[in-house]
Amino acid sequence: MIRNYQNPKAEEAFEKRIAFPEKIPFFFTYGSKEYSGFDASVLTFLEKTEEEAGGKKTVTLSYALFDGVMVRAILSNYRTHGASEMTVWFENHTGHESLILENVCVSMDFTGENMRVTGALGDYQNLYKPYDLPLDENGVHFSSDSGRATHVYFPYFNVKWTGGGALLAIGWAGTWHADFIKTEDGLRYSAGSINNLKTVLKPGERIRTALFVCIPYEDKRTQYGTNLWRSWFVTWNLPKADKDGNPLLPFSTCCLASDTGYPNSDGSISERYDTWKPSLDKMMAEDVKVDFRWFDAGWYIAPDMKSPVPYSKDRDWWHTVGTWVLDENKWPGDTFLQSVEYGHKNGIKTLMWFEPERITDPENMVKNFAYNKNWAIDIGTGAVTNNIGDEECLRYTIERISKVLRDNKIDMYREDNNSDPAALWKHLDQIEGENRRGITECKFILNHYRMWDAFIETTLSIGGCGFVDSCASGGGRNDLESMRRGIPLLRSDHDRTSTALRLSMTSSFNKWIPFSGANTKEKLEQLALTGVSDKYVWRASYLCALNVDSQFVQDPDQDFGVLRFGLTEWKKVNPYLLKEFYTLTDWHSGEDKTGMTAYMYFDPEEEKGVLFAFRQEECDEGELSLFLPLEGKWTLADEDTGEKISDMNGKIVLQMPEKRTARLLWVEKAN
Repeated sequence: MIRNYQNPKAEEAFEKRIAFPEKIPFFFTYGSKEYSGFDASVLTFLEKTEEEAGGKKTVTLSYALFDGVMVRAILSNYRTHGASEMTVWFENHTGHESLILENVCVSMDFTGENMRVTGALGDYQNLYKPYDLPLDENGVHFSSDSGRATHVYFPYFNVKWTGGGALLAIGWAGTWHADFIKTEDGLRYSAGSINNLKTVLKPGERIRTALFVCIPYEDKRTQYGTNLWRSWFVTWNLPKADKDGNPLLPFSTCCLASDTGYPNSDGSISERYDTWKPSLDKMMAEDVKVDFRWFDAGWYIAPDMKSPVPYSKDRDWWHTVGTWVLDENKWPGDTFLQSVEYGHKNGIKTLMWFEPERITDPENMVKNFAYNKNWAIDIGTGAVTNNIGDEECLRYTIERISKVLRDNKIDMYREDNNSDPAALWKHLDQIEGENRRGITECKFILNHYRMWDAFIETTLSIGGCGFVDSCASGGGRNDLESMRRGIPLLRSDHDRTSTALRLSMTSSFNKWIPFSGANTKEKLEQLALTGVSDKYVWRASYLCALNVDSQFVQDPDQDFGVLRFGLTEWKKVNPYLLKEFYTLTDWHSGEDKTGMTAYMYFDPEEEKGVLFAFRQEECDEGELSLFLPLEGKWTLADEDTGEKISDMNGKIVLQMPEKRTARLLWVEKAN
């Protein structure tokens, strides 16, 4: 069965908007005058361009305001999925300062009965907790104000009503807001980025809105909206794997930092020239080779030319960033390059950690690394910002990091961001002067996207990846615009702890971002070196990025049989992980270990899938009844026992007599 996600009504609505641009649901205020849509009676039409390829049509409409400032709307329609999107630019190509621009938003009306807003909250304290909120007179409101777009709240929404719904997303790596207001016959959705924007544009400046996405649908089957979104995400948003444009497929990683015999506080701070080879050799000898070696924080020399050390109050990996020069004490000569090339010869790529938006010890950065102290912005929050919003600072940062990537033949750039930037943006806005609110955020976000594009261009040029790893203290930067360039190798820092939390996150996060990863050990705390790694944990960890947590030479009790089992079984499972996804049990929090969790990945073209069922640690029930959301008759085959289970009118009954049990069952059409 091939899913047809086309929506002729949505395509017709898109074409109507192009034909009548004054009806495009975009609003802004310029010089105290309110504008609705792109009305040629109040805007001067300049140009219309069209481009169409592979089922995607893009139309660009350019207008001029009365004083010559340009407004450029880029609108796309994806015929394959009934999706539409819009981004709007404001550009000052005149020789004078613009008037004040503010109140920039999209606003769409939806008609239907029994309106409700559903989705998931963000990372950090909310840990992707789902919500399902009926729309009442108070409406539903979200505002992300920290500057890390997917901490706390999540800019992905599924608005549902009787017989249909609409999938909505805001693609912006900074601040954003979304409001859902009850109307007489449905709801009004109003959304914007750069919260509280109120700025003039100086000559030569330009800013843009977020990427706004809308995918209307009719509710044809169970969890239709979820799989419409996943299909569109994978088809049109997931970055390509390499310079040849190959699709990005699941892969495995492993960090060697815990396998050195040296103290390690985080990342790769303990790795050095004489530790990596025994680990890789043992990995290959035991047939547990991963796809990527994960080279994390702590590999660089500190600004004062001394080495970062673990468990130090002010000299660990966190307090010594900014040089992006390999620590010669740990990596003399070209020893790191040798380690990368050794991996390449044996089919193992390398990913490398950076944190370009933070700087430490600016005085010594100036003294030893030709840094401009004016780029280091300290507002007393505990983190000094490297001002990539400044063009010279951006060039300096790109050049230094790109050199490390090129010189060491790094395959994947991994980025972290361990501070909330919104307070800094506000501070720099105030320095800019009156009526410049929001200008700094826009410069930062646009330059950040440019920076990622530059690093992807670098890795592609040396045969590496066409994407980056997106991390911001875990899941802080997983907005849609960022996900077109990156993937979250860890959807949350907290996902390195309990299996219950891992299952909880899979049940909510996977509905929105299909490609992500978790750790493969169950631990009491995030950075613990020891933890449980058995069949139960492995099966809960099967995601597109399998982040293997293992010691190869330092742990005499390492069970290579379990490690080999996990990698082998994951390879059997991973062809399904980017396909349809169905949750089969109610969501539970990461602290709740008393129930059952089940979900299924299903390939509609092959008419095959894989179902996971977990009886959690404190669950007193030994039987799980499920209803398959599939048409027809199906048979499940247990991976461990070969037992065949037939559905009875869609109902499947699984026996799970032992607590902390994970069953993996292959789903096929019944004969």
